[in-house]
Amino acid sequence: MKIDRKLHQQIRLQNFLFTLLFLVLIGLLGWLSQRYFTEWDWTAAGRHSLSEASRRTLDTLKHPIRITVYARENNELRQRIRDLLTPYQHYKQDLEVVFVNPDLHPDKVRELGITLDGELVIEYQGRREKIHDLSEQGLTNALLRLAQGQELKIVFLQGHGERNPLGDANFDLGQFGHTLQQRGMAVETWNLGKQSSLPENTTLLVIASPKVPYLPGEVAVIKDYLKKGGNLLWLTEPGTPKGLQALAKFLEIRFLPGVIVDTTAGVLGIDDPTFVVIAQYPVNPLTRDFDMLTLYPQAKALESIEENTFSAAPFLQTQPRSWTETGPVTGEIRFDPDQGEKEGPLTLGIILTRMTEKDPENKASQQRIVIIGDGDFLSNSYLGNGGNLDLGLNVIQWLSHNDQLIDIPAKTNPDTRLELSDLTLALIALVFLVLLPLTLFGCGMLIWWRRRRA
Repeated sequence: MKIDRKLHQQIRLQNFLFTLLFLVLIGLLGWLSQRYFTEWDWTAAGRHSLSEASRRTLDTLKHPIRITVYARENNELRQRIRDLLTPYQHYKQDLEVVFVNPDLHPDKVRELGITLDGELVIEYQGRREKIHDLSEQGLTNALLRLAQGQELKIVFLQGHGERNPLGDANFDLGQFGHTLQQRGMAVETWNLGKQSSLPENTTLLVIASPKVPYLPGEVAVIKDYLKKGGNLLWLTEPGTPKGLQALAKFLEIRFLPGVIVDTTAGVLGIDDPTFVVIAQYPVNPLTRDFDMLTLYPQAKALESIEENTFSAAPFLQTQPRSWTETGPVTGEIRFDPDQGEKEGPLTLGIILTRMTEKDPENKASQQRIVIIGDGDFLSNSYLGNGGNLDLGLNVIQWLSHNDQLIDIPAKTNPDTRLELSDLTLALIALVFLVLLPLTLFGCGMLIWWRRRRA
């Protein structure tokens, strides 16, 4: 076929239009890829996809989320965090992630209480949650707490030498109180000597190690609050209950005399035997999946005497090699049952629950009370030991009915290891290392020989 000038121009025009349309198509695909996102996770068990629980949680968060990652210039750690956050960003377009080197912002790190490389600070509508659990379960549970939105009002009683939730003294709970505020909770002090009733919107009442006895009228106010279904955290110390004997009777508990002596502390290099170390916890909703060691200086034991009104369950228990020491803790001490001392395991913390009718719709609700025979573990002096802070936060979250956490199972690889016998391995080696190369070589030689003859 003879190509004349006119046909040649048509062919060139067709090629130009094809190239132009092809470039336009590529541009449109690039534009669409920026506006819309689609991915397919073909991995076993969907390891790179969000669980249905995480997607439901994100659906409840209608406003923008900001996640600040405090991680040093460690490519491996930062990449691990990116792998965790990327599916969340793909599902929720207004989720912003910012990486910050904590070494360059020491003031901000101190203000937020950042202690670990790779901690995440999540902000949503003025509320803030800090986590260091780099897993989908940890992140989704933090988002769920932020999504609940209601303000939790924690009221600390004052006026009897109690620990101040915002104080800076070693005895006080300032660091713990500021952590509660950072998590969006309102922390307030209340003196029953000046104000004879508690705030109506109290989420949780805290009695933190009083030094001066309460008056009968003040105890009556506390009991009235509990009769209406209020939640309570009671931190007490060795010695008398400081005028709260009637409260202990109402809650159906009894405090054992003396101070707990725990020989476990000596194994860990702690010279003071009155330091109680707890590493294992009974199964209960408060310490679910909690496996960190906690430390309790100068603690006393307690026990439930009956369960007519409240259901009681221990959540802090000492080792069997502990006991209640009723004498001076000096020199060589030993267990003496003749002095009324009781041998471990001893209950250091107890949970009390009962069903009440307290909401406007007259629906049954669970009243929650926690009593711990030590307040030092949350003080400024000892809060940083082991998992003391984490346990304290667990207690507050559970007492505030803010414990509807999601259990997302870890996504693991299936068993991809192939077990082969020695005979099978030998046969595979024979085929791929000997027979297959010889076959290819023979085919090549045959083709070469036939071409030479042709």
